[in-house]
Amino acid sequence: MQFKREVGLLTLAIALFAVGTFFYTYQPSSIEATSIVNQSIIYPYKGLALSFVGIGFISMIIASISYTKKTKNLLS
Repeated sequence: MQFKREVGLLTLAIALFAVGTFFYTYQPSSIEATSIVNQSIIYPYKGLALSFVGIGFISMIIASISYTKKTKNLLS
């Protein structure tokens, strides 16, 4: 994989982690959060946030493995 693609994947991973963090902690102001019984109402985008973090994690792993293989080939 080219260096630009690896950096692009790492940048994508960082962006997805940031967006996932925002969605995970987002809480609508119109809903009273007095009860912890129904977390899906208090944090409605929790599932979407976990998807973003999962995709970011996968892209980070792919870029890291590619960079490690390329570095190992250069050193050999």
